[in-house]
Amino acid sequence: MTTLSIPLKIFFHPTTTTSFLQSQTKPQTVTFQPRRTAAKTTTKACSASDNPNQRQKQRQSNTATDDEKGINPAGFLAERGISHKAFGQFLRERYKAFKDLRDEILKRHENLKVLASGFELLGMHRHPEHRVDYMEWAPGARYCAIVGDFNGWSPTENCAREHYFGHDDYGYWFIILQDKLREGEQPERYYFQMYNYVDDYDKGDSGITAEELLQKSNDEYWQPGEDRYLKNHFEGPAKLYEQLFGPNGPQTIEDLPNIPDAETRYKEWAAEHGPSRTAVFDSGKEYDIFNHVVVDPEWRDKIRALKPPIPYWFETRKGRKAWMKKYIPAIPHGSKYRVYFNTPNGPLERVPAWATYVQPEVDGRQAYAIHWEPPPEHAYKWKYTSPKVPKSLRIYEAHVGISGSEPKISSFNDFTEKVLPYIKEAGYSAIQLIGIAEHKDYFTVGYRVTNYFAVSSRYGTPEDFKRLVDEAHGLGLLVFLEIVHSYAAADEMVGLSMFDGSNDCFFHSGKRGQHKFWGTKMFKYGDLDVLHFLLSNLNWWITEYQIDGFQFHSISSMIYTHNGFASFTGELDEYCNQYVDKDALLYLIMANEILHALYPNIITIAEDATFYPGLCEPISQGGLGFDYFVNLSAPDMWSTFLESVPDYQWSMTKIVNTLISNREYADKMLMYAENHNQSISGRQSFAEILFGKIDENSHQYEESLLRGCSLHKMIRLITLTIGGRAYLNFMGNEFGHPKSVEFPTSNNFFSYSLANRQWNLSAKGVHRDLFSFDKDMMKLDENERVLSRGSPNIHHVKDNKMVISYTRGPFLFVFNFHPTDSYDSYSIGVEEAGEYQIILNTDERKYGGQGSIKEDQYFLKTISRRVDGLRNCLEMSLPRRTAQVYKLRRILRI
Repeated sequence: MTTLSIPLKIFFHPTTTTSFLQSQTKPQTVTFQPRRTAAKTTTKACSASDNPNQRQKQRQSNTATDDEKGINPAGFLAERGISHKAFGQFLRERYKAFKDLRDEILKRHENLKVLASGFELLGMHRHPEHRVDYMEWAPGARYCAIVGDFNGWSPTENCAREHYFGHDDYGYWFIILQDKLREGEQPERYYFQMYNYVDDYDKGDSGITAEELLQKSNDEYWQPGEDRYLKNHFEGPAKLYEQLFGPNGPQTIEDLPNIPDAETRYKEWAAEHGPSRTAVFDSGKEYDIFNHVVVDPEWRDKIRALKPPIPYWFETRKGRKAWMKKYIPAIPHGSKYRVYFNTPNGPLERVPAWATYVQPEVDGRQAYAIHWEPPPEHAYKWKYTSPKVPKSLRIYEAHVGISGSEPKISSFNDFTEKVLPYIKEAGYSAIQLIGIAEHKDYFTVGYRVTNYFAVSSRYGTPEDFKRLVDEAHGLGLLVFLEIVHSYAAADEMVGLSMFDGSNDCFFHSGKRGQHKFWGTKMFKYGDLDVLHFLLSNLNWWITEYQIDGFQFHSISSMIYTHNGFASFTGELDEYCNQYVDKDALLYLIMANEILHALYPNIITIAEDATFYPGLCEPISQGGLGFDYFVNLSAPDMWSTFLESVPDYQWSMTKIVNTLISNREYADKMLMYAENHNQSISGRQSFAEILFGKIDENSHQYEESLLRGCSLHKMIRLITLTIGGRAYLNFMGNEFGHPKSVEFPTSNNFFSYSLANRQWNLSAKGVHRDLFSFDKDMMKLDENERVLSRGSPNIHHVKDNKMVISYTRGPFLFVFNFHPTDSYDSYSIGVEEAGEYQIILNTDERKYGGQGSIKEDQYFLKTISRRVDGLRNCLEMSLPRRTAQVYKLRRILRI
């Protein structure tokens, strides 16, 4: 029976969840059993906890042991020295709701892993018994069927039938699509005569008949004479009857005398023959028929030594060729299909919610699910394992569709062959892909997701995407997805909206179900079946495609009823008031707990413009459990400076405060100077701002080019090195891609001319110089492990001089943002006395600089003079708009 249909009451302490999940990390093969009656279900659900007094005692016991197990629902507040009664109470209430939610889940699912493994049951699945099983959740429907080109789009041929499980009380529909025997073929006689559908596809028929196999099994399994009872089922009862009544006993039931009960007969027999070594004794309890069994040790050891004849059964299994010769698939690979519902509002067709491959029509108004079951010889076979997670992340964000140079939609194969080697050469350690799940309209980038379990067919097939991920792993690159669970596409014909004809299946009804500004649908996170869907979706991408992590897109849209569009002052009251969606927070906590328990090396990143408190704190201490959070303030600050603030008015204090943001969480911060928002969302990339208006014929051309090149490098270097342990860059920005992305729409006559990347520029002029610097900047972290050395010590911030300096481990970073002033002997304090050497300089000619610092100035020796509160200092040359990285090469002991 599926875990969706029978609630089970299973108790375990919250702290045991991890081990409970990790014990079953391999996907299990699940087969459907006949549906049980409601009475049996009710009996199964009952337990001692149904007693209110016992439930209360258990709650008190759990509460008492929370502190003993290291669980403190508001622990991170005390650790950070934050005193806020209302928010602390909110965290405690949220933790109680989390425990209640987990208890409620465990009434319906065996464990939390099963909760997140719905893809093993729902959707289309090949069954070894010559059929395909389909399961769907649609509580508002009255009738369910599969329609497609394989059955002439008939709504009656393949439908849910009550005697085949059909429909359960939770709204799950089950349909069996039976494979068809070819003309002249007969069905198999025995249940174990299965076909090895996936492996050994060219195996063919072994030539052993089932009768020969049974005879072989009996000959080897049974000793001589032991199988006589199998051949004559009445031999045992006949002998017993003769012992009781003699050879001429009664012939009819009416002639039978009163027979003593079994215990009396055994005592009489034991008095004559002595105690039996294999007697069964009943303790007298009604529910315990056989309380104690005494077994003959020799007989027990003999039975245990025997192995069941399963290997013989495998000999009858035939390969795919034999299967194809005998059967016609119920739904062939590549077939188009939809799910058909009858609802109170009439019939409708939908793309199945759990479909793994979907093809939208050209106009985007219709879509079909594609049954993806390729022959084994065409199915992708994994070659590599995921790389080890580094202590610091250098993430290359990319969009597959615009990754080519030609004016078209690029494919997964194009990306694998051309872009992956480039990313490896550029020095990044991970890639983050956006727009991978099937989504409404190409120009929506991928944020209006319609089919959460399907890779976008615009770029290729599921096998193509598996190859992309596998080849990335082979190059040592982790693969992250930007996952959009904060909202969904509102389109009914291609997405989940009004999926079963009702307005509250996956989403909230009314205004709560609508994003206030984006026209998208908001998930109903408090519904167990919606949780089942979303958590299974996360697990699906890891299980099926071996994804290494997720960036949760715009979680501020989901954790507030105002979708994050409100002014925030930073007061904690704003994070626990009536506008906070506690159900959404519980979903994020559950997602992080399950993901990190099942996959200890998984990386989760939170994108939240409101900096919700505790994003990266442990769940046991009141946090949400993310590994990193995105500092969204940094790119906005840089954009504002570049677009509207004169160079000489840039505030060094604001730069530092914005980039550091929250010092306590600096090591959990993911930094980027600009991501795809600056290039895709109708805004300008930094390169377009810096170089877009330069006139080559102007007398200020060289100066403008130098300014743009210098700021481009400095912004990236300080963003990379002053923040946390993760850095992100969008595709093409590393070499200053000159144009923003413009997806084909009616406004540009559906042109693809700007929906690409001009990779050839990375080898020309200023773009070559910027790319050369970016590669060396990545090598700086790769070779020197800068980001993994802890938080920087910022000791020199001068707004009047426009100079910033800080240390990180043995490295000293110095930035002079002044547009006109250079300094010949500028004093910067350092703690450690010794010799320092420049290992990276933005002003080198190979990076497009002027080479103002001479070779003999690359080595500096400290002066014993207190500067910036530190015991020693360096006097250095600081050309305008340049930055240098010094490394302590030799320590001098004074």
